[in-house]
Amino acid sequence: MKFDKIEKLDDERFRRLTGVKRTTFNKMVQILQEADKAKKIKGGRKYKLSLEDMLLMALEYMREYRTYFHISQSYGVSESSAYKAVKWIEDTLIKHPDFALPGRKELLKSDTEI
Repeated sequence: MKFDKIEKLDDERFRRLTGVKRTTFNKMVQILQEADKAKKIKGGRKYKLSLEDMLLMALEYMREYRTYFHISQSYGVSESSAYKAVKWIEDTLIKHPDFALPGRKELLKSDTEI
């Protein structure tokens, strides 16, 4: 489902559909816009989908365990484009400090300390 169709949903339905709050979604889009700006300095081809649609595609993949084939059919792109978009979004968000998870040592440390 493309972003222009779900943009007008109320906050509860938006969260139920995407798995994240609207504020979190908007923060993710900001991070992706910054990364995209840095990426476009090098040049290259324009995306067929908007960043919002690409993020929705990645959230669908992670939340619903849909195959790249099914996602590509829903968004009108090739399987390889769907894979590349999801991979880029995952990598970009994982590298950002707002979405980074603590390391194993930090998790073990917090369990043992009282």
